[in-house]
Amino acid sequence: MTYRPVKTGIVGCGTISVIYLKVSKRFPILDIVALADMFPERAAARAAEYGIARSCTVDELLADPAIELVINLTIPNAHAGVARAAIAADKSVYTEKPLAVERADGAAILREARAKGLRVGNAPDTFLGAGIQTCREVIDSGAIGDPVAATAFFAGHGPESWHPDPAFYYHVGGGPMFDMGPYYLTALVSLIGPIRRVTGSARVSFPTRTITSKPKYGEVVNVEIPTHIAGVLDFANGAVGTIVTSFDVWGHHLPRIEIHGTEGSLSVPDPNTFGGEVLLRRAGEKDWTEIPVTRPNADNSRSLGVADMAMALRSGRPHRANGDLAYHVLDVMHAIHEASRDNRHVMIESTVERPAPLPVGLAEGELDA
Repeated sequence: MTYRPVKTGIVGCGTISVIYLKVSKRFPILDIVALADMFPERAAARAAEYGIARSCTVDELLADPAIELVINLTIPNAHAGVARAAIAADKSVYTEKPLAVERADGAAILREARAKGLRVGNAPDTFLGAGIQTCREVIDSGAIGDPVAATAFFAGHGPESWHPDPAFYYHVGGGPMFDMGPYYLTALVSLIGPIRRVTGSARVSFPTRTITSKPKYGEVVNVEIPTHIAGVLDFANGAVGTIVTSFDVWGHHLPRIEIHGTEGSLSVPDPNTFGGEVLLRRAGEKDWTEIPVTRPNADNSRSLGVADMAMALRSGRPHRANGDLAYHVLDVMHAIHEASRDNRHVMIESTVERPAPLPVGLAEGELDA
C-alpha cells in the first residue's frame, strides 16, 4: 500500500539539519515543506540549499494547518519548549536527543501529546541502523543465550577542539552523559530491555575549558556539569551493565558496547553510527566471528527514526524511536547523576517495552507499514 506523504516542518537549521535534509529525501513518506529558525537568514539559506519551498518564523510554521509533523532540531535547552509548542499547535513532534533537559518537561511532553492523540518521537535512531538491528537479530535468535552483562564506553576530551560553538556542552543539559549517553543507553535498552535500578559516580575534572576551534578560539568556558560519569545499570531482566561517558580522556582502547550472555558474547558497533562491524564469540570458541550485516541503512541515516514515525502516523502501528523510550533514557541519565550526588542506588520509575525490530528484507528507503 502507498501512503500519502506526511507534510513536515523543521525547527532549527543548525549543523544537524544538514543530514536530516539530505537523508529525508530517501524516504517518500516524508515531505519537508518548511524550515524555521530563530535566525531567519539561516532557515532561508538551508531552504535554498536543499530546495525547500518555504522558510519562515517558528510561529508561522506552527500555525500552518497543513504541517502534521515537526522535527525539532534546536539546542537541548529549547527541546521542551519547542516540542510543547508543536503539540499545542496539534502537531506530532520528533526531537533530537535528549527528549528534554528535565524529567518534568519530558513527562509533560508525553502527557500533553497523549491528551491530543499525537505522536512523540525522539533521536537517536541509530539503533534502527544496519549494525544494531543485526545485533538485535543475533540476540533474539538466542545465539548468546540470556544476556547477563553489558559494557558501554564513550571517552574523549570534549568538543572544544572541533565544534564551532561548544560552550553548551559544558552547561546544564550538556556533558558527556546527556550528549552521548542517549546513543549508548538507547542501544542497550533496545537490545536488552528496560533498566530498573542504577548507581554511579561523577566528577568535574577541569573547572574551565578553553575553546581551540574557530570562530571562538581562546574563549574560556566555565564547566557546570560532571564531565566523567561511571554508572552501573541493573536491567529488569537481571543483566548488569556498566556505562562510562567522559570528556576527560585523552586516549583509550575501550570497546564501544559488548553484551555477554550465558552462551556467548557480542561486540556491538559504535551506537553513534548506523553500520559497523558485528562480532560474535560463542561459548567454547577461541575466536570472534564476524556476522554479515545485510540490512539497509548502514550509512549515516539520520531521519530514519522520523520516517518510521511518519509511516506509523499513516498506518497506525507503533513507531520505534518513541517518546517513552526517550523518557526512560532521560530518567536513567538523571538517576546516574543523582546516585553520585546522593551516595545511593536510584530506582528507575519509568519503564518501556523494547521497540519492535525492523523486518528483515526491507530495501533502502523502505519501511514496514
